[in-house]
Amino acid sequence: MKHIKLLFLTLIGIGIIALTTTLPSIAEQQLQTEQTPSTAPDGQEIATFAGGCFWCLESELKDLKGVIKTRVGYTGGHTPHPSYNQVSSAKSGHAEAVEIYYDPALTDYKTLATYFLTKAHDPTQLNKQWVDVGPQYRSAIYYHDDTQKQIAEDLIARLTTEKHFKNPIVTEISPAVTFWEAEEYHQNYYEKYEQQNGFEHRRVTIKKKIKAQKKKLPF
Repeated sequence: MKHIKLLFLTLIGIGIIALTTTLPSIAEQQLQTEQTPSTAPDGQEIATFAGGCFWCLESELKDLKGVIKTRVGYTGGHTPHPSYNQVSSAKSGHAEAVEIYYDPALTDYKTLATYFLTKAHDPTQLNKQWVDVGPQYRSAIYYHDDTQKQIAEDLIARLTTEKHFKNPIVTEISPAVTFWEAEEYHQNYYEKYEQQNGFEHRRVTIKKKIKAQKKKLPF
């Protein structure tokens, strides 16, 4: 009888080991099911860019012709449902990024990617932008299909050949994965700041001066 009981417990133990070694953890299952790119409504397309503080990047892109809406968030990392504090710690793997929903009848991906690379930020700075430093501020293009990937690669190659920048472009080109929307107070941050304080954010004033200079560029 003792032998039968021992055999029974052994079989149960083997079964438990088999299950724990073949089945992913709940966290792993969550990542596997949730790490998928966003989808756009009918008649719209999505572009996802990262380059420094997402407040600044959104303000540069939201009013471009053909852009229907933007939202800021976190992407490219390994932490599910990240908070701003987690991303700011530089341990989540995520970058601060902006999703752009646009009307392809009014603009195209090449136009948006060109503006992003040549006017919206400095693609030659590694893991930093302005006073913001860390991998969460990296320059990155997250493509949603092979066409976007090819356009991004061709554009960077052309800008490099033409020596548009003095330093090498360090922009990462990676497939789009889950875009975790940032906390509500980050969305359209500069507009909310001005409404609450009665004057525009200091960075907005500085960027207006820079934009005036950028208008002289060929793109």
